[in-house]
Amino acid sequence: MRPTGARPRRAVLRLHRPALILWGVFVAAVSAVLLWAYGPGGSAASAAWRRKCTADLCDWDYSIDGYHLAYRFSEAAIGFLPVLVALWAGGLLIGRELENGTAELAWTQAVSPARWLAAKLAVPAALLTAGTTLLVLLHRLLFDAHRIPDGWNWSDSGTFEANGPVAVAFPLLGLALGALGGLAVRRAVAGLAVAAVATLIARTLVLWASPHLWPWKSAVSTLPHGYPAKTAAIYGGQGAVTATGAHIPDPCAGAGQACLAAHDVVGHYRDYHPSSQFWPLQLTETALILAVAALATAAAFALLGRRTNTKGAAV
Repeated sequence: MRPTGARPRRAVLRLHRPALILWGVFVAAVSAVLLWAYGPGGSAASAAWRRKCTADLCDWDYSIDGYHLAYRFSEAAIGFLPVLVALWAGGLLIGRELENGTAELAWTQAVSPARWLAAKLAVPAALLTAGTTLLVLLHRLLFDAHRIPDGWNWSDSGTFEANGPVAVAFPLLGLALGALGGLAVRRAVAGLAVAAVATLIARTLVLWASPHLWPWKSAVSTLPHGYPAKTAAIYGGQGAVTATGAHIPDPCAGAGQACLAAHDVVGHYRDYHPSSQFWPLQLTETALILAVAALATAAAFALLGRRTNTKGAAV
């Protein structure tokens, strides 16, 4: 009798129970930090700010330090999560089972390789999506309720990713790349290393490319003013503006009026993304991440298919 569809999933839950417990502890700990900052930590920081700070001077307080530390800790935890997931997937979820023969044993018990891999990915993917979504919602709750003037900007590195679906998509990318790395090398330690490197590279490339996926706005200033500045924005390219309105690389950085006149420079421009573009940027970046994750998942299934015969035994 072939096992029901639920059995491979239950096997994954039993086999990786320690990792699932750690995941639950991780989500609970970060959630507790965020809730503390939203509640008593935020109240104490706000009171300390009103008591000790003015527009020009702030006699710092440990309550404010702790409040900011909790916020930045949660961002770091959410940001580092994809690498942790990739390490686990490449080293333990896939790599170790191929190395010690557990996978081949499962394939001899009427569980096809493709079905085995699907169960390996579906269960963690569901748990990662649920847990990370909770953390994103709590982080967004804290960000929106920020109680002191000292800046948290939507465009800050870490804040932008943790405030939307990008944070949910990145762990799924780590899971897919981790599985692909584990299948490629078929060793726990080597799979762990390959998965971590691949995830870091993919994350870096996505973060580099994502601001360019949505059209930039341009702010222009006239001489003798410098480059225009927008508060709480993601900045892109900048340069000089000629009398014809053309945007060119600045040929006169630090030079005088003679250089500006010689190149017909009448002002400067700076490309930027305003806060109104938060959701377009989030959704386009999420789509890019999920597309890469889908490609990595398809590559993992294709690699597994080439390495196994129709009976599920390793070639």
